[in-house]
Amino acid sequence: MEFIDSKLGHVWEKVKAGTRLTFEDGMVLYASHDLSGVGRMADFVRRKRHGNIAYYVYNQHVNYTNVCSNRCTFCAFATDEGTGSAYTWSIDEVKKRLLERKDEPVREIHMVGGLNETLDFDYFTGLLQAIAEVRPEATIKAFTAVEIDYLSRLSGLSLAETVAELKKAGLTMMPGGGAEVMSERVHGELFPKKIGKERWLEVMETVHGAGIPTNATMLYGHIETLEERVEHLITLRELQDRTGGFSAFIPLAFHSKNTELSHLPATTGVDDLKNVAVARLMLDNFDHIKAYWVMIGEKMAQVALSFGADDLDGTIIEERITHTAGATSAKGLTRAEMFGMIRGAGFEPVERDSFYNHLS
Repeated sequence: MEFIDSKLGHVWEKVKAGTRLTFEDGMVLYASHDLSGVGRMADFVRRKRHGNIAYYVYNQHVNYTNVCSNRCTFCAFATDEGTGSAYTWSIDEVKKRLLERKDEPVREIHMVGGLNETLDFDYFTGLLQAIAEVRPEATIKAFTAVEIDYLSRLSGLSLAETVAELKKAGLTMMPGGGAEVMSERVHGELFPKKIGKERWLEVMETVHGAGIPTNATMLYGHIETLEERVEHLITLRELQDRTGGFSAFIPLAFHSKNTELSHLPATTGVDDLKNVAVARLMLDNFDHIKAYWVMIGEKMAQVALSFGADDLDGTIIEERITHTAGATSAKGLTRAEMFGMIRGAGFEPVERDSFYNHLS
C-alpha cells in the first residue's frame, strides 16, 4: 500500500503484522493529512474482522428525564427542575410510549437520562421491571457509568450491590457514555460535577465483572487535544485487556448549539472519518466500531463504513439528546432506511441483536 504521507508506512507495517499500535502511532494517524491512507488501513482491519458485513439494530431510545444536577457545560439536553422544558416520565408514561410501538420488532431499549434528585432508587428498578414486562424479548441497555455511580450513592449500596440489584430488575447491557474524554483538564473545565476517569473505569470494571457488557465512547470536537484523544483510546484498550467487557466503541461528534460552547464550530467530515479510522486501528481488542449516524449524519455514516466502522447503530425511533444540541439528522430511521443506507454504501446489511447475533 502506498501513502501520500510517508510516515504512515511504519504504521502500516505494524497493522499488517497485527502489532499493537503505540501512543506515538496514534499521534501519527491523527496528525496525518493522508485521510485516504489512514482510511485504507482501517478498512483493511475492518474487513479482516467482518468482511463486507455492516450491522444495524431495531432499537428504541428512552430518555426518562432531562432534569440533571450535573449541568455539564457541553450539554444542551439537561435542565433544572421547574423550568418550562423540564420533564420526568413516570413509569406508566414510559410503558405507554413503549406500548405505542408494541407491534414493531424492537430488539433493544436504549435508556439514559439526567441525574434527577427527586427520583428514588425504587423508580429505577421499577422502570427496568416495567420495560422487561412490556418488551420481554428486547435487551434493556440502560444507564451510563455516571448514572450507575449516582444510583449507588442514592441507594446507599456498594457499586457491586447496585449493579446486582439493577441486573435482577432487568438490566442486561449498558451504553458507554459519561467518560467524554478522559482528561483531568477537560473534566475540570467542562464537567466538574461528573465522575472522573478513575471512577468511570471503576464502574465499568464492576459492571463487566457482573457479566454485563457495555459500549465505550469518546466525545470529540470540543476543547480536547489530539494527545488526549489518543490517551483516551489507550485507556479504554487497557481496560478491555483486563475485562473483555466492551462490545463496541462509538466516537461521538460534539454538537455545540444551545450549549455554553456554542461558539465552537461543528466537527468536519475529515475529523469524523479520522476518529472512526483511528479507533479501528488503535482499539485492536474491540470487535466493533460504530458510526453513529445521529451525530455525523446519514451520508457521513455511510462513508464511515469504508473507514473502519462495521455498525451504524440502529433505528433509534426518537432521539432527543443530540437534537437539542442542533443535530440535523433524522430523529429516527426505519428498518428499510437502515438497510438502504448500508446497501447503498456497498455493504451487506445484517440486522443484529444487542450482542451481535445475526437476525437476518
